Amino acid sequence: MSLPFSQLQTAVLMLSALLLFLYGLEQFSKELQVIGRDRLPRWLGLATRNRLGGFTLGAVVTAVVQSSSAVSALVVALVNSGTLSFAASLAVLLGAKVGTTSTAWLVSYELTHIGPYLIVLGGLLTLLPFSIRVVGRAVFYFGFIFFALDLVSDSLEPLRQSPWVLEWLARAQEPWLGVLMGVLMTVVLQSSSVVSGLAIVLVQQGVLDPLGAVAVVVGASLGTTATGLIASIPMDRFARRTAQMNLLFNAVGVVLMLPFITAFGAWALAVGGSAGQAVALANLAFNLGVAVLFLPFTGWMGRRFCPAGEPSASAQNAPV
Repeated sequence: MSLPFSQLQTAVLMLSALLLFLYGLEQFSKELQVIGRDRLPRWLGLATRNRLGGFTLGAVVTAVVQSSSAVSALVVALVNSGTLSFAASLAVLLGAKVGTTSTAWLVSYELTHIGPYLIVLGGLLTLLPFSIRVVGRAVFYFGFIFFALDLVSDSLEPLRQSPWVLEWLARAQEPWLGVLMGVLMTVVLQSSSVVSGLAIVLVQQGVLDPLGAVAVVVGASLGTTATGLIASIPMDRFARRTAQMNLLFNAVGVVLMLPFITAFGAWALAVGGSAGQAVALANLAFNLGVAVLFLPFTGWMGRRFCPAGEPSASAQNAPV
């Protein structure tokens, strides 16, 4: 059955806005990596000192870069090069889970309207000498992210009057279906930040039920491990093990949460302010819970899965 022209126009507009959002997020991450090209690996290398430091650094870097997928891929590469220990990488990845929730909070407080101002500021900074120009590009793309998300929000407005879309999204209230939607969307889009932000926008538009959005963001945390797994394929077994442990953390968290998602979502709605903020709170609480569950065992996992003396273990002997 062919779509009416108005619905096709809405779908194209929504897809183009979403692609702009993805492009802005990718370019912002790249610009920040250029700024910290020499420092970032060194900072992550220092995370071998203790697990709490690695966790904190992973959270902060991911909150700034706005992409846990990018940080996960970088961590896998650093393990492969011997710069970062296997045990410390686990703490960094757990921190990245928490840091990636920053996008959801920014969206939940409806800060997307600052996008044009940041674009103008970033554009002006790029006219200045080189050192400032690099920062200006990062500011420009940070504003671009919010500008594109604002376009996504506007493009979703007509969906309120689309019965088949509302019926399809209503299925997300079934916990396992909502989680599956979150996994698949994140694997396709390669960004849990995009999926969580989109889920909150849909909630704010009244298109997606908050309980369904909670299930989607829980699933997104599992789907985001695909980037690290793909990046680790050509690398050594310690790098592949790091990506596999990241998958394990998220998979165990999702399995443990699945029977309680409805109650968990109800708690978030009772505690959170608006519906969007409740989804952001659920996203943070879930990822923080997984981190608290596994963080005390990263040292044991490092010794269990990477015994001292094995190849590539030179960086593995640092205390964690």
